[in-house]
Amino acid sequence: MDRSISPGFLVPSATFQSFINISIVIFIPIYDRLLVPASRSFTQIPSGITMLQRIGTGIFLSIIAMVVAALVETKRLQTAKDDLTIPMSVWWLVPQYVIYGVADVFTMAGLQEFFYDQVPSELRSVGMALNLSIFGAGNFLSSFMISVIDRVTSQPGQTSWFDNNLNKGHLDYFYWLLASLSLIGLAFYLWFTKSYVYNRPNTF
Repeated sequence: MDRSISPGFLVPSATFQSFINISIVIFIPIYDRLLVPASRSFTQIPSGITMLQRIGTGIFLSIIAMVVAALVETKRLQTAKDDLTIPMSVWWLVPQYVIYGVADVFTMAGLQEFFYDQVPSELRSVGMALNLSIFGAGNFLSSFMISVIDRVTSQPGQTSWFDNNLNKGHLDYFYWLLASLSLIGLAFYLWFTKSYVYNRPNTF
């Protein structure tokens, strides 16, 4: 992809991760000052929407981010296949990072509030530890899934989805897989949340 923003200056690929943090910093005030008061007027809930609704919104937005990532990667692969003179601009990657950052605002805030507020007062430190354990378990599962997919798709006569030459790999398939698994996860999440009863219903 074309990473140049001016003659002789290339944007390092790793810096695009910073768009997630930038999106979080920008969106938190918007969420707190605009979205919460606006939603509060409709729902009559002090926090605008419930903790579980925040988490669900974050999961949904993360699915959208994966779909956008898959579509952009598909276009990139097609551009590389067509061997165009002008490569695809790297700025096409920005929207997926921005959406993922906004999803983090909803999910992280919802999870922290849920694990802090919905456990007994004496166990709140344990609740926060459980919250952090989600991300650790997720990283282990992610690494395991990538290893399995790489092994399965790199059989003789096949090209791994994660081939060192990205133009021969298929990261788009991986993004579609993540979107599909997240959609299934969201369906289960919505099913379980229907029967959840808040310990302190007047708070959120």
